[in-house]
Amino acid sequence: MVRARLWLTCAAVFDPVSPVLIRPALIGWQAQRRQVDLTIERGFKGPELLARMKGWVTVEVGQVERVISARGRIKLLDDRELVVECESEADFEALVQDLAQAFGDQVSLERLN
Repeated sequence: MVRARLWLTCAAVFDPVSPVLIRPALIGWQAQRRQVDLTIERGFKGPELLARMKGWVTVEVGQVERVISARGRIKLLDDRELVVECESEADFEALVQDLAQAFGDQVSLERLN
């Protein structure tokens, strides 16, 4: 298994950025007839965190997800860092080429292992 950090170019500062989950989303309820004092914390999955980057990066994040999902999967490592996992070295190298062809230098992978 090959694991790599996903880097996207920030639309505001034009530097490579990788989203991290600082804390899970806090979800509650608003009831129509009573107060509900119940909340849950729920972390995002990898594709959900990537989707939240829409408008903050220079590429269309849905297209990034489609390119990656053809050869690997997007995950959150340790419930914090956005990474891409590929089953083999060949898949990883092909994905690097696919991302370069589709997005130029706007999207890159940094191998972790």
